[in-house]
Amino acid sequence: MAITKSPVILTHFEELTDPRMERTKRHRLSDIVAIALCGAICGADSWADVERFGNEKIDWFRTWLPLEHGIPSHDTLGRVFSLLDTKEFYHCLANWVASLQLDLQGQTVAIDGKTLRRSFDQASGTGALHLVNAWASDLHLSLGQLATEQKSNEITAVPRLLEILAIEGAVVTLDAMHCQKQTAEKIRLAGADYVLQVKGNQKKMHEQLLQLFIDYGDQDYRGVRRHVTVEKNHGRDERREYYVAPAPPKLSEQWRDLRSVGMVFRYRKSGEKLSEETSFFISSLPPKVRSLAGHVRNHWSVENSLHWSLDVTFSEDQSRLRKGNGQEIAAGMRRLALSILKRDTTLKESLRGKRLRAGWNNQTLQAILTSIQA
Repeated sequence: MAITKSPVILTHFEELTDPRMERTKRHRLSDIVAIALCGAICGADSWADVERFGNEKIDWFRTWLPLEHGIPSHDTLGRVFSLLDTKEFYHCLANWVASLQLDLQGQTVAIDGKTLRRSFDQASGTGALHLVNAWASDLHLSLGQLATEQKSNEITAVPRLLEILAIEGAVVTLDAMHCQKQTAEKIRLAGADYVLQVKGNQKKMHEQLLQLFIDYGDQDYRGVRRHVTVEKNHGRDERREYYVAPAPPKLSEQWRDLRSVGMVFRYRKSGEKLSEETSFFISSLPPKVRSLAGHVRNHWSVENSLHWSLDVTFSEDQSRLRKGNGQEIAAGMRRLALSILKRDTTLKESLRGKRLRAGWNNQTLQAILTSIQA
C-alpha cells in the first residue's frame, strides 16, 4: 500500500531548524524525524535500533520519502538530535496537540516528574535527566514536558511548563511538592482548575486540615460529602474513602479561588501485608465528592498510564543517550509515540502488541499513523 505524501502529523515538525551546515547534509531533517518517530512507534528504542529498523523498512519508506542516500546511520541520528533546539521541538509538539482541537473541559491533566535513571554521565559530571510531564489522563495524551536537572527543581519548572500549555477548562492535579500559591495562581490565570495534594511541606495548612476533619469526624461527618471505592485485582484489595467539604474562610482568603478541601483514607491489603494512609487536598472546584475523587484517582494513575508504560514498554529507564539534547528529544519522541499508540483505535491490542504488529506489518503502521488525522 503506497503512501503519496507524508502523514499529517509530520507536517508539524517542518518548522524545526536544521542545525547542520548545508555542505554536510546528506539526509533531509524531515526524513530523519519521520524515521525516528516510526521507529519509536515500532519498538526501536535506541538510535542503533532506529537505523536497523529503517534499513529493514527502506522500500516502504521510499514510497513517501526520497531517501537519496539511504537510511541515516545511528551516529548521524544521534548527532542531529543532540543538536536540535528543544524549545522548537516542544513548540512542534504543542502545535500537534493544538491541531487535535481537544476539549479539555473537566479533563484531568496530571503534572508529575519522572527521572530517566540511566541518563547520567559520570565522566562529565552530568546528573540524570528529570522531566516534568503534563499528561491528560482520560485522553491518553502527553500535552507537554520540561526538563530539569534534579527533582528538587520541579518547583520552579512547573510554573514555566504551565505558561506554555493550553489548558483552559482542564483540572490540573499536582502532588504536595507543588502545593504553592504561585502555582495555584498560574493555573487559574490559564483558565483551569486545580487539585493540589497537601502534606508536611505545608505544615500549617496540613495541621489545619487534619484538625478540620477530626472535628468533622467528632460530628459524624455532618455537612461532609463522602464517597467510597473498592478495587480487587492482582491479589490486592484496595479501599478508598473520600471526604470533601467547603473550604474554610481562612484558607479561601489565602489561596486563589479555593472552594473545597478533601481527605482521602486509603486501605490496602496484599496477601498478609496491610497498609493505611491518610492524605489531604485543596481545590478550586466546588465540593462535589465524586468529581474530585475522580481527579485525585486520575493523578495517582499517571504512574501506570505514563511512567510505567515508558519504562516497561519503551525501556526509558534503560536509555543511555547522553549527548547534547539527544536524550531530551528522544524522551519527547517516546511520549509522542506513546500518545499515538494509546489514542489509536485501529487495533485492539496492548501497547506492546501494537508496537510489534506495527513493526512487522507496513499496513498496520500506516493505519496507526494515518488514524491521527491532525
